[in-house]
Amino acid sequence: MRVNDKNEDKDGDSDKDGDNNTATDPPMTPQDASPDCRRSSSDTSRSTYSLTRRVSSLESRRPSSPLIDIKPIEFWAMGSKKEAVQPAVLRKPYVPADDYFHKFEPRLYSVDSSSDDVDSLTDEEILSRYQLGMLHFSTQYDLLHNHLTVRVIEARDLPPPLACDSSRQDMAHSNPYVKMSLLPDQKNSRQTGVKRKTQNPVFEERYTFDIPFLEAQRRTLLFSVVDFDKFSRHCVIGKVAMSLCDVDLVRGGHWWKALVPSSQNEVELGELLLSLNYLPSAGRLNVDIIRAKQLLQTDMSQGSDPFVKIQLVTGLKLVKTKKTSCMRGTIDPFFNESFSFRVTQDDLQDASLVFTVYGHNMKSSNDFVGRIVIGQYSTGPPESSHWRHLLTSHRTPVEQWHSLRSRAECDRVSPASLEVT
Repeated sequence: MRVNDKNEDKDGDSDKDGDNNTATDPPMTPQDASPDCRRSSSDTSRSTYSLTRRVSSLESRRPSSPLIDIKPIEFWAMGSKKEAVQPAVLRKPYVPADDYFHKFEPRLYSVDSSSDDVDSLTDEEILSRYQLGMLHFSTQYDLLHNHLTVRVIEARDLPPPLACDSSRQDMAHSNPYVKMSLLPDQKNSRQTGVKRKTQNPVFEERYTFDIPFLEAQRRTLLFSVVDFDKFSRHCVIGKVAMSLCDVDLVRGGHWWKALVPSSQNEVELGELLLSLNYLPSAGRLNVDIIRAKQLLQTDMSQGSDPFVKIQLVTGLKLVKTKKTSCMRGTIDPFFNESFSFRVTQDDLQDASLVFTVYGHNMKSSNDFVGRIVIGQYSTGPPESSHWRHLLTSHRTPVEQWHSLRSRAECDRVSPASLEVT
């Protein structure tokens, strides 16, 4: 019985070994199942088991494998911080919603002639909506002389002055004139004469712009119809803008265009070209009044008779007053006059120059056009910049254009303006 049990155990082991070999070896035939073969399979199984245990023992005794360090590396490379190592130029910064909406500029979405809302309307719809009247004009380009001719013909059905303007003496009639320019250049503009007390003025005036043909095609022709008022700021009634790339300039043409509201309710006062030069050895401050352009018109019939008053203020004390000669019948005068003031280097830091443009009036007091202050109490960044260049450039003339400001604005920002009349 015991011998049989052992034989059965061996047969069981052999069956087990046979089962393990069925995964890789073909099934044995009855002829192959000899005792020698069974012993060979058992020995192979035991040697394989021994080798496996030996390898496991070596693995348990060997030092920590460097492969263990791969896990944090792989985890880091596949983690959420992978983007942090990418080049900064490839990443698009996140803009919070609040900051995004703060970037909107309301003036770009105001009711203006350049807005999509107005551009989508016909002239009849614009006239019905705003009721500002219409403007008749023509354009033609001269290829032989390289200039653009603009003819301002007439305006029709202009609205009467605003009732809220209490300073006007005549609330029933306007005194219109037209200013025109080729955008984006608003400085080189033209201006018609003033037509007295009419809502249907006839101008019939021609103006030329010296400009190359290809450049003219990139410009926008802007007309501003303005109401002249001697006793207050001139008011813009409306405007017309026409892109010249959309028309045949060489052939030319006539247009009736409806006026639309302008974001600029008041016309500019004009510009003044000045040159300053300080001579420290002589203690002299030299001032050159070179020219002015597009001054506010103060005389309805003759344009303007402008002159410039220059006043030196040291600290808050008026020291000296000088003025240019009067230029008759023009809003673009050339003065080319020089003046010299005695100013020591100690007083130069506290000095201010007040420049005031007037229109000469023989019947009453002179008409105020505009003012700027350059010096210690400058009226704005351009004036301050001009003065800083003067202080750092002794013996060198410093020339700059300045936009004129209203009296109220100058008095509000510059104490020196309050010290002069």
